[in-house]
Amino acid sequence: MIWTPRVTVAAVVEREGRFLIVEERIDERIVLNQPAGHLEEGEDLLGAVRREALEETGWHFDPEAVVGLYLYRSAYPARTYLRVCFCGRITAHDAGRALDPEIVRVTWLSRAELDARTGELRSPMVLRAIDDYLGGARYPLALLATVRDSRADRL
Repeated sequence: MIWTPRVTVAAVVEREGRFLIVEERIDERIVLNQPAGHLEEGEDLLGAVRREALEETGWHFDPEAVVGLYLYRSAYPARTYLRVCFCGRITAHDAGRALDPEIVRVTWLSRAELDARTGELRSPMVLRAIDDYLGGARYPLALLATVRDSRADRL
């Protein structure tokens, strides 16, 4: 069996001490998460986080910095995730946009409200990213590079 980690992106957005959170239905359970999702074929990381934020919340997200890179091994199902978490600002809201079908609700919650609901978090990465953000973790977007193989153009 070939082991393949799943690459995901997430957006940390803070407004007046509250964080943009989605309530999503996963395996018949409602969980709390940042706007987040999987990197798709041919996509770069910035494009992925912009797309996921829009698809899950209707908000246009402008990434400003990397908060962290998180390697997470889920016990159930047994999977490994590599999450690239960004912070940034929201610029516009498309209120009429249909959200991903798994999204039950988009809300704003404080760090304390999330802490009181830790049993509902999709993963421990949710609070870890917020705590890193609150602790001042900011890495330049230049940290990330999409490297293309120029040899592919000649094939």
